[in-house]
Amino acid sequence: MNLLRTKPIEQSIADADEPGRKLKRSLSTWDLMIMGVAVAVGAGIFSVGAKAAANFAGPAVTVSFAIAAVTCALAIMCYAEFATAIPVAGSAYVFTYATMGELLAWIIGWNLILELFTAAAVIAKYWGIYLSKVFALMGADVPPALAIGGVDLYWGAFLIVAIFTVLLVLGTKLSARVGNIFTLIKIGVVLFVIVVGFTYVKVENYAPFVPAAEPTGGTGAADVLKQSFFGFLTGAAPAQYGTLGIFAGAALVFFAFIGFDVVATSAEEVKNPQKTLPRGIFGGLAVVTLLYILVSLALTGMVSYTQLAEADNPTLTTAFEAVGDTSAAKVIAFGSLIGLTTVIMVLLMGLSRVVLAMSRDGLLPRSLSKTSDKRSTPVRLQIICGAAVALVAGLTNVDLLEEMINIGTLSAFVVVSLGILVLRRKRPDLKPAFRVPFGKVLPVVSAVLCLYLMTNLAVETWIFFAIWLAIGLAIYFAYGQRHSRLNERFSVANAAVNGSAADAAVNGSAAGSKSGDEDEFTRA
Repeated sequence: MNLLRTKPIEQSIADADEPGRKLKRSLSTWDLMIMGVAVAVGAGIFSVGAKAAANFAGPAVTVSFAIAAVTCALAIMCYAEFATAIPVAGSAYVFTYATMGELLAWIIGWNLILELFTAAAVIAKYWGIYLSKVFALMGADVPPALAIGGVDLYWGAFLIVAIFTVLLVLGTKLSARVGNIFTLIKIGVVLFVIVVGFTYVKVENYAPFVPAAEPTGGTGAADVLKQSFFGFLTGAAPAQYGTLGIFAGAALVFFAFIGFDVVATSAEEVKNPQKTLPRGIFGGLAVVTLLYILVSLALTGMVSYTQLAEADNPTLTTAFEAVGDTSAAKVIAFGSLIGLTTVIMVLLMGLSRVVLAMSRDGLLPRSLSKTSDKRSTPVRLQIICGAAVALVAGLTNVDLLEEMINIGTLSAFVVVSLGILVLRRKRPDLKPAFRVPFGKVLPVVSAVLCLYLMTNLAVETWIFFAIWLAIGLAIYFAYGQRHSRLNERFSVANAAVNGSAADAAVNGSAAGSKSGDEDEFTRA
């Protein structure tokens, strides 16, 4: 059992052209750039920054966003180098398979499924809640959930997932066009919020820029589970703010940047990926970083972070209400709804592409990787993914697992960053269109930063993550390892080698026997 066997890059590219399992190259630089913005600029822009400022970093949440952006940029450089060298669906899973072996590739693929599935389900549920808020602002009382047989059914999640599942089945280019329209609308809403927010800014609200660290006052098991894993390992008492608060805030707002690894999963559907992928990814990242920093500056300048901390669930709406501008709530609610819409679309597409890549390799059932002859989309798989996301979003309390999205993303970022070093050593003959500058330095820095941000996630998140990994390993050894196509190729190759060796041994034995007979005859 060779768990470290790697899949040749040439084989990955050949598998992408397998009849009945091919995807159509139809996306441009603009489509990729908008896709990155679409998945990153969601309702989180109106809430995640407020939570990070209120509970972790204060006005220094701007620095938290900058740290998260730099970390993401370093990792995305590694993704861009990989994607231009191996332009097929699957993203970090495919990259890991080519460099670090099948077992680690399975773990990364399993973590990507965790990230994309959980994110799609959480955001689909929030979409339904925001839809009810929009109805309420228009004077209509439409509850976000319906009680059916003692179970709360979040009907909005079913609706939005069904719509985008159909669009993705009809074609990636069509989905991208719809996403482009929604994305441009929400960028307009965000710019409106920034401009209006800056009219209420007071410089004194930025002081102190880095609030002094404060103990949370909790010592119970619940507080220990909620504290950062880094704090738990170092024995620090549960606390907030201060320098560590900035990094804890960065770990939280990193959620805002998860979209860019999803963009890399579309490599197989991109026209001229060697040039298009780097341009699209970095262009989208630049736009998103600028928008987030401007929003955080407006937010913490409008009101003191202490006012935000007093709210149970602080959002940008909390800040506008504090300055007396309640009319902005309508714009923010509308912007949140539009923002979440495109996020769901990109996540559903990314989820199906990762599963597609894993099923092509036999680690998941091969039947899942079949694509439509007419539309070149994985129709069956897209429907299965959509149904699973809708059921979890509509029927469970999935929002408890929000931080699982971040830990799944960061774990993939760590492996991809280190994988670049392995790729360069193993395949110096490859000449990808984009290479991470400064040799080994930036990939190593990227891996260290991502790992550190992982340790700033809560202890309970690490516990859930360990359970998820255990389930994944059980599935791999029970199914994936035995059905792996690479395993089949190794078995065939080994059988051929062993067969040749056996034939040689038999021939050698026969020759030796004949020679012995001749000697006997001569002696006689």
